[in-house]
Amino acid sequence: MTLANLRLIRDVAHSHSVSRAAKLNGISQSAASQQIQELERELGIPLFDRSTRPLKVTGGGKLYLEYCRDALRRYEEFEAQLHKLKQEAKGTVRVAAIYSVGLSEMSQIEACFGQKYPDAELHVSYLRPERVYQSVAEEQVDLGLVSYAECTRDVIALPWRDEEMVVAVAPDHRLATRESVPAEALDGEMFVGFDEDLPISREVERYLRDHKVEVDVVVHFDNLQMMKEAVAHGAGISIMPERVMQEDLKHGRLVAVPLRPATLFRPVRIIHRRRKVFTEAANGLLALLQGTDQPVMATAK
Repeated sequence: MTLANLRLIRDVAHSHSVSRAAKLNGISQSAASQQIQELERELGIPLFDRSTRPLKVTGGGKLYLEYCRDALRRYEEFEAQLHKLKQEAKGTVRVAAIYSVGLSEMSQIEACFGQKYPDAELHVSYLRPERVYQSVAEEQVDLGLVSYAECTRDVIALPWRDEEMVVAVAPDHRLATRESVPAEALDGEMFVGFDEDLPISREVERYLRDHKVEVDVVVHFDNLQMMKEAVAHGAGISIMPERVMQEDLKHGRLVAVPLRPATLFRPVRIIHRRRKVFTEAANGLLALLQGTDQPVMATAK
């Protein structure tokens, strides 16, 4: 039994004519008759009463006709869903990221994504943390990349990576030659900080307070790029993720001095809306970010 056989039997039953059904299926009348006869031999029952005009469906034929209709309906549903998936894979995936994820890193992710999904597009927007949350919650984007993420009523936070925080200093600073520094060595230093409303600012302040360290905050910013510029120009030292300093370290603009013991990390998470239905391309990007070989369906609990 093939799809062609199923369609032929359905069309013969509907049109009450072998010749008309043959024409609908693009075959000759003799070929259609032969297919029907072979199927009747295989089933061991007649499907049509050939003694009447127009043809009538037999009792056994009606039973088989229901099977044909059900099988064809399910196949048509499968084709429709498959077409939908193919179209979705060619769509656009939108990501909102905090500024410090890094343009260079996202460029690498976009390149890998483009190789896997050449018909899809990846749009990345850089926003403050609260705007990343808002964009995800309002489904303006598929995924968000944000630090210190927590699950909310509307948003799920998935593990991504924990970035070690280090002391960032200018190359001519007295700490630049140290292999590592204890937190106590930062006491009294001029300090370039994060805006107070950012979670990372609260974590750095907690770390310094736990180690009984007081710094002189001379300036603070809401993004790491401005902070790096301030440190490079000698405004003060800072504490920031080493990962975001890679280009500056390579060009000798900044020096990263590890904190010992290394007890301060910035957790960066992938967030998405609860009960989010992912397209194939969006699911593939999630798998790429998480480093899995095969796309995995994100779940909402």
